Amino acid sequence: MEILLELNLKQKLATRLGILIVGSIIFGLFCCHSALASLTLGALLALMLRNPTNVFALVMTCRRDVMALQRFVALNLYLLRKDRAGCTVAHCFEEQARQQPEKICFVMDERRLSYSQALLFSQRVAGYFQQRGLKRGDCVALLMETRVEYTCFWLGLSQLGVITALINSHLRGDSLLHCIRVAKACALIVGSELSDVLLNLPPLELDIYQYTDVEGQQLLPNAIELRDALEAQQPLPLSRNRESSSKDKLLYIYTSGTTGMPKAAVITNLRYIFMSAGTSYLAGLQSNDVIYNPLPLYHTAGGIVGVGTALLNGSTVVLRKKFSASNFWSDCRKHNCTAAQYIGELCRYLLATPFEAQEKPLHNLRLMYGNGLRPQIWTQFVTRFGIPHIVEIYGATEGNSNLINITNRLGAIGFVPIFGRRLYPVQILRCDELTGEPLRDAKGRCMRCAPGEAGLLVGKVDDRRAVSAFHGYVDKAASEQKRLRNVFANGDCFFNSGDMVVGDILGYIYFKDRTGDTFRWRGENVATQEVEAIITNCVRLNDCVVYGVQIPHVEGKAGMAAIMDPTRKLVDIEYLSIVIRGSLPPYARPLFIRLLDEIPRTETFKLKKRELALEGYNLEIVKDPIYYLNRDGVYRLLSTEQYASLLAGTAGL
Repeated sequence: MEILLELNLKQKLATRLGILIVGSIIFGLFCCHSALASLTLGALLALMLRNPTNVFALVMTCRRDVMALQRFVALNLYLLRKDRAGCTVAHCFEEQARQQPEKICFVMDERRLSYSQALLFSQRVAGYFQQRGLKRGDCVALLMETRVEYTCFWLGLSQLGVITALINSHLRGDSLLHCIRVAKACALIVGSELSDVLLNLPPLELDIYQYTDVEGQQLLPNAIELRDALEAQQPLPLSRNRESSSKDKLLYIYTSGTTGMPKAAVITNLRYIFMSAGTSYLAGLQSNDVIYNPLPLYHTAGGIVGVGTALLNGSTVVLRKKFSASNFWSDCRKHNCTAAQYIGELCRYLLATPFEAQEKPLHNLRLMYGNGLRPQIWTQFVTRFGIPHIVEIYGATEGNSNLINITNRLGAIGFVPIFGRRLYPVQILRCDELTGEPLRDAKGRCMRCAPGEAGLLVGKVDDRRAVSAFHGYVDKAASEQKRLRNVFANGDCFFNSGDMVVGDILGYIYFKDRTGDTFRWRGENVATQEVEAIITNCVRLNDCVVYGVQIPHVEGKAGMAAIMDPTRKLVDIEYLSIVIRGSLPPYARPLFIRLLDEIPRTETFKLKKRELALEGYNLEIVKDPIYYLNRDGVYRLLSTEQYASLLAGTAGL
């Protein structure tokens, strides 16, 4: 990946030559008979010739920006119509179901749910829970694995104005209890496949509804059987009641919890419509697309960006209970998918599968879209699997710093047009790379970054507009921590994404690191993502995380890399030593390498660092092999003598 920060001599000469040619044509056609026009044109040409960078950027991005502007205007008109009409997601879905009742909406394995069947199921859910006394503003927790009816449950509840908290189906114990309680749920819907996880929890003071897969399955104590009740329930037609609003709360979606307990982010109907329709409009998805979505439905990528293409756009969505690298392409071929979702680590797992002859014809995908495709594997992934188009999307569940890369630009998470840098609500601020705190000038104002300068990505908060609203979390204190105030003017407010990015002269933006992941060693800042990318490619794309660890009596934090190697045969330490020496400057080379059976990660495949960083290189706690970087540049097993000298401050660091 090459970030364009300045023009080379050839580009400067070509740009200046183009300026002179165009200027000469304009002079001959319009200015030759007017002294004032000639002087004006001459002044403009002089300015452009002196600094050709902006001219080059405008010419190179003109087609991109026009295409993006057309799609962005169409999206905003769509959002404006839905907002003024008070449309909810349920209203949008009913409209799709009325237009194409027999079309397949959701597919999973051999099960299919048409639009009319999905609408009927959701209306039965609404009718049933209305009779159970649920009302507008109540919250129901949904604990269920992926199935074709999953989305219909919260759609039905939303018709009553009830908020659904989408619970991570892999949570257990205190984390599960925390998510139910923080949402203040008055009821819980649980799939029979997960009913046993509730047995280990303290008694819950709420109604429990159990949805069984087949007749005769055992119910939890005091649980209410839901499947048969819904089959016998009369549907409740969706009426556009006066209380309904596009700004009503729709869902609580929890952050991944890479550090601390998950936080419940508030998703309103309008925000759901913006996130889903925004993807469809800007990525160019069509109603006749068949979307492959192997991601969990309790999270933003699968549950909004994925299934939203069916609810709002009329596409067919193919679901899978659990992502499988070995079945990904066969699923796409079986269901004749034309588009597929990804998240970054998913692409790495696909690349790690054994190569099969004639892989490229095994699918009919015209594009893949998602977030987190690492620049280091981008070209390899696209080439090996024959993907015509990649649409990289940047955004957070709760955030408003939204970007999209619609031009196949290698490594970019999106772009901001040159002429719109000060108008578009997303900005890059100068900050302390270690703490993430924005730097301010003498007047107390934040400063924008120049191209090539790493900074903090923020988004201006304007709750009047769907594209820039920030609804925060259920926890108001946590919401306030994500707000930056008085950034460029008194009273303004920006959402702090917590991500470090860098821009180029064409307006493209590239992800650099998470604030807090960067650490300082030997007087230099180390970006963990860059080190991870080099090591990951060396160890055949297996899981690897890099983090900083404290060493007594030494300033800063030393780098430590944890690599998944359950057999202890995958990583060739000598070869890895050579690669690290040849690819990284001395300050960025990890001091420690730990081999372990499995690296903890979230269900959206984000690798967790906090637990590993706390364990560090402590030989009394860690039983996995830990290698230490010796003075000759070779990693060898950390001995008890070396460990003791590190603690005593006599290791010569």
